[in-house]
Formats: sequence, structure tokens, C-alpha cells
Amino acid sequence: MNTVSLNTHQTSNYSPSFLGNPDKTVIVGDQNLTIDEVVSVARHGSLVSLTENQQVLQGVQASRDYISNAVETGQPIYGVTSGFGGMANVVISPECASLLQNNLVWFLKSGAGKRLPLADVRAAMLLRINSHLYGASGIRLELIQRMEKFLNAGVTPHVYEFGSIGASGDLVPLSYITGALIGLDPSYTVDFNGKEMDAPTALKKLGLEPLQLLAKEGLAMMNGTSVMTAIAANCVYDTKTLLALAMGAHALAIQGLNGTNQSFHPFIHQLKPHPGQKWTASQMLNLLAGSRLIRDELDGSHDYRGTHLIQDRYSLRCLPQYMGPIVDGIEQIQQQIEVEINSATDNPLIDAQNQASYHGGNFLGQYISTGMDQLRYYIGLLAKHLDVQIASLVAPEFNNGLSASLVGNRGRSVNMGLKGLQIAGNSIMPLLTFYGNSIADRYPTHAEQFNQNINSQGFASANLARRSVEIFQQYMAIALMFGVQAVDLRTYTVAEHYDARACLSPATRDLYIAVRDVVGQPASADRPYIWNDHEQGLDLHIARIAADIAADGQIVSAVKNLFAS
Repeated sequence: MNTVSLNTHQTSNYSPSFLGNPDKTVIVGDQNLTIDEVVSVARHGSLVSLTENQQVLQGVQASRDYISNAVETGQPIYGVTSGFGGMANVVISPECASLLQNNLVWFLKSGAGKRLPLADVRAAMLLRINSHLYGASGIRLELIQRMEKFLNAGVTPHVYEFGSIGASGDLVPLSYITGALIGLDPSYTVDFNGKEMDAPTALKKLGLEPLQLLAKEGLAMMNGTSVMTAIAANCVYDTKTLLALAMGAHALAIQGLNGTNQSFHPFIHQLKPHPGQKWTASQMLNLLAGSRLIRDELDGSHDYRGTHLIQDRYSLRCLPQYMGPIVDGIEQIQQQIEVEINSATDNPLIDAQNQASYHGGNFLGQYISTGMDQLRYYIGLLAKHLDVQIASLVAPEFNNGLSASLVGNRGRSVNMGLKGLQIAGNSIMPLLTFYGNSIADRYPTHAEQFNQNINSQGFASANLARRSVEIFQQYMAIALMFGVQAVDLRTYTVAEHYDARACLSPATRDLYIAVRDVVGQPASADRPYIWNDHEQGLDLHIARIAADIAADGQIVSAVKNLFAS
């Protein structure tokens, strides 16, 4: 069975990973799932297959048998022969054990707000499968197999964005998945490959009958961190993609500003060897290698250049020191999320081998809430840094000879360049830093008769992280547009034409081409990306680039290929 690794991060072989082949079948139960595998199932339709390891499958059955025996013999087990939460003093008879579980689905049907993205719900079902295969939940294999069938057939229950305080896990969100799986009532609905229908109809199309939950099964399905962890996994994946894009955008800005590569020399970073700082400096050297637009000063030279500074301003020179903690922090969050992905998170947990059950709190989503709070904070820091680069690019006082607001056609006086684009970016960046505020430490809800008197807010934190990612995708589109325009204008100062492909570093050329392709503006020697204001609507360009980023499209492929090397 998959075992949870708690090994600390090793600084050797330090490299943020990206999704490999999304077309493979993901086998659950043989080894730990990764975030990349979760995303491949959630977003790209990779098939799911339960392990054939008989020891794992027998462990599931053994925990089920333990629960059946406990009910028959009247053993006191929370949520099996007792009521729930603050009503755990209520004794439940064997005759009512199944009714208790099915009633649990009903009274938790209290979600509010908009529906969660289907990818988040798909990821949640995958994580619920993985959690139950530890054989500690007392659930029938049949229920686990139903989730496998739902995933492979493209059937996704509708779940709502409000309803979990992350204390006893995602009770309300998971109740909607459970109600759909068993076909409890037509009010539970699903997306069946793009078509909405009620859950009983979906079951019929799948050749399945409605199912009554047995003792412990409702609690096993609904007591856990799977939905918040699913959202978090998708957010970590997206943030790592955005981190790579931010590095690419910085490399374009450095070339546009005629910056130096000296600040990334290994000698500097060996003397302050934080892993993220070293990785950032090394990657930036690779990103800038071969560029005709930078000052190549790796030999230690630093000549005066007329009125210009002898060294770059901090947003360029301190880039590794600024980005390093963000890189390290995101890597640590990924490790925490992957531990949570590969955990049994319901309660009580069954030790079938020793014929014991244990009451605990693995359902508390504190690792998710603090991790997603930190992730949003790091996203705000990434945006803050890019905002400074944009401000430098548009200001003649700081951009080393480029036009004000990166105007393309200086011969046309009625041309304001990217002035409006900067204002749009300025409207977004403060939102991202605002979203960086924590929620795990706020709004204590002494819920459910003071039973859940400490809570994580993990579900809320993860939902906020998703929104932060979506906003940052819009901001990243703007940053890339500035980078493309800047390198075109800088190319003109070097080569007296505007086709930056001839002067860019090989490593950033693909990113430049991808942005140009997505907005439908192929490179030209005669004109930069933006020539006259009235010849295009920049809002359409923002939308196309952001959509490409969100879809893991051409622009994302350019940076993934880069960091895979």
C-alpha cells in the first residue's frame, strides 16, 4: 500500500516539477499519488484504475468486516453506534445504524454559493478513493469502485463553494458527492460529459442501482479533507506554472531593460546558498544565455555607461534573493499537499489487523489552510515584483532609452502606448496582495454544539487560492505583453529592426513566439508588437493569453519545455 513520506526536502536535485504525460492511466493504491497525477485525472481525463494488490483490497474488506461486527455486537464506536458531534452521547441501535448514515447525507445538504469547478470535484473523488484504500475507513469496495466508474465515465457531482469550515473535514461538500454516488434523490445532480442530469438518471445510464449506505459508510465518505486538498492540489500546480511564467516574464523584462547577467553569477549565490535563491539564479542565467539585448558581464566587468547606473536596480539585481524564498515556500507547500493527498483523513480509523478503532482528528484541514494562506501570499509577492518591472519598463527615467509607456510608433503624436495596460495591471496587483491575507487565524466558529470548537478554514482558504490563481493568470498576461513589447523596442536599438527573435536569448524566444501566436500578431521587422493605439484592443489580447495559460496551452508549453531541460 502507498505509504506517506515525511522526508524533508533535499537541496540536491532541486527542481520544481511539471506535468509529464497526462494521457497515462493513474493506478490508485500501489504508491503515493503526486499532484501531477491528480491534475492529469482532474483536468485531462486520464483514466483511473484501482490497484490489483490483494493485500490492499483485503484490507478494505477487513475494515468493513470490523464495522459490521461492531454493530452486531453493540461496540461503542463514534458515528457508528453513536450520534454525531455534540450528539455523540446518543446511542444508536443496530437497527438504526444504516439509517443514521443515510440521514447524514440529508442533513448535510446545505451547500451555498456557486458550483465548484468540475476539475476540483474530480480531484476530490480521486483523493477519496486513495484515502479509503488505506483500509482504515470501514467502507465497502463497491463505493470506492463507484467513484472510479464516475471518474472514467466523466460523471461529476455538483458541489458548492460554501459549506465547510475544515474542522470535521469537508462534510457538506463531500455529502453532495456521496448523495450523487448512491443516487439518494433527484435533487442531487451531476455533470455527465457536459450534460446536466439528476443522479438517479446518471446511475441508470451507468448501469448502476441506487445504493443504501451501511454503518460507518456515510461518515467515511463525508469525514475528510479531500475536497479542500483537491482544490489545493490544482492551485499548487497552477502556481508552479505561473512561477515559471514569472521567470520568463522577468527574463524578457531584463532583456528589454538592457540589464546585466552578472547579478546571477554562481559566485554570489554560493555565498548565500539558499536552494531557491541558487535555483533562481541558475535558471535566470540559462534564460538569458545568448541574448544580444543584455550586458554580458559574467567576467566581472562593470563599466560605466554614460548617465546610467553601474549596476541594475534592485528588481533586477536582487531577483534571486527575492524569488528564492517564494520558490522554497511553494516547494514546501507542494510537499505538504502531497502528504495530505496520500493520507487517510476520516474518523474513527480502523486498525483491522489489531481489531481496534481509534477516535482522532485527521479530518482537520490545518495543513491545507496554512498552506493555501501561504500560497496566496507568495502569489501576491510574485505580482508585486512583476509590477515593479513593468513600472521600470514604461518610465524613460529608468528604462535605458526606450519610449515612454513603450509607445511603438513615435512618429504619431496621438499614441499613448501601454499606458492603459499598466493601469489595468495596477488595478489587479493590489487585489493579489490583498488575497495574500490569511484566513486560518480568523473567524473562529464554535460550530455544532461546541464540538468543532477549533477549525482550519481549509476549504475557504483553498477556494480563495483558486480565485487568486485566476486573477494572477490575468495579471501574468499583462506582464507578458509588456515583456514582448519591450524586447521588440530594445531590438530596434540594437539591430535597427523590431523582430526580437533575432536578438533574444534562445531560451526566451519560444515564449516570445508563443505570446505572439496566441494574440495573432506574428513578429515583424517593420513594427513592434504594438505600433499604433487604435489598431488593436488590448483587452482581447489579455483574454487570449490568460485563457491559454489557464488551459495549459502554447504559452505554458514554452516555459515547461524550458524548465524541463
